[in-house]
Amino acid sequence: MNNAPLMPMATAVWLVENTSLTFKQIAEFCKLHEVEVQGIADGEVAKGIVGYNPIIAGQLTREEINLSSQDSNRPLNLNLNEIEIEGEEKKSKKYIPLSKRQDKPDSALWLIKQHANLKDSQIAKLVGITKSSATAIRNKSYWNYNNLNAKDPVAMGLFTQKDLLNALEKAEKRLKREKKEREKEQLSK
Repeated sequence: MNNAPLMPMATAVWLVENTSLTFKQIAEFCKLHEVEVQGIADGEVAKGIVGYNPIIAGQLTREEINLSSQDSNRPLNLNLNEIEIEGEEKKSKKYIPLSKRQDKPDSALWLIKQHANLKDSQIAKLVGITKSSATAIRNKSYWNYNNLNAKDPVAMGLFTQKDLLNALEKAEKRLKREKKEREKEQLSK
């Protein structure tokens, strides 16, 4: 698989001006016709095109050019830098349809009843409500508290089971840390 370099005409201009490669080598590398490369050298083709340095672009190395300059039968080889981009995709806010938005307070109530160790901020983040709403639901001072029905948010599709397990794991670690801190305080008294 021999790909053409980026901006082949501009690369050919640079190679003609800056190397002693043959027209055939440049033509094969840039995927151009040999006559086009001859025209570039004569100034008839690619007038006004600024040369594009394939070394700076990482498409060729100086050594590759030198080896091909010494042997007119040796073709230039494109330096393929295959970069694999990894990493987690940035989470974007998932769109919640209007019909499900009214279920958010119900889901918060379910989380408070089922997983009391979750902080209000965790519940707010999971369900997609404000922390003050989560606190009001916990304190039973939410404006519509009497009409709330606890509903499982995972079953309703507000977030995944994995999200819930991660939040519960964080809450468990926080509780252990707070317990250790309280024990240290009592020992120091």
